[in-house]
Amino acid sequence: MLTNARLVHQPHDHVRCINAAIAQAYELCANLQVRMTPTREAILRLLWQSHQPLGAYQLQEQLAKVTNKRIAPPTIYRAIEFLLELGLVHRIPSLNAFFGCPFPNSEHSNIFMICDQCKSVAEVADKQINKLLETLSHKANFKLQTRTIELFGLCPNCELGEADE
Repeated sequence: MLTNARLVHQPHDHVRCINAAIAQAYELCANLQVRMTPTREAILRLLWQSHQPLGAYQLQEQLAKVTNKRIAPPTIYRAIEFLLELGLVHRIPSLNAFFGCPFPNSEHSNIFMICDQCKSVAEVADKQINKLLETLSHKANFKLQTRTIELFGLCPNCELGEADE
């Protein structure tokens, strides 16, 4: 099972997490011979700064703070579309928001565990769930194109009452 979820409460090295995501993005761009622009990188960094999904207008607002200039919505949406196409981010439909993908080079089922309290998101991928979804789709003569499952509950920090610490 691939996961970025913390099943037991433990400290998280967030700087390492962000740096790994950015390095992985640059490697993917180099392999595909596409360009990681400063705006695309800045948006990817913002999406990895917390494990909370951000909407396009939240990204625009935060990007303006980081760059000290206003970035037009079409520029934000083009950058998001680029990151989505490369599998570096996901869109969480129920929240109409975006989240950094920890597994950009693998086919997986997009299972999101969303904390009702702090709004953090963890993504989990599981081969057995992928196989089950494919089997069910096949039985129904349904051509499966995308898989997204959203689970809502409490993350370990909120369950332990530590989200605000």
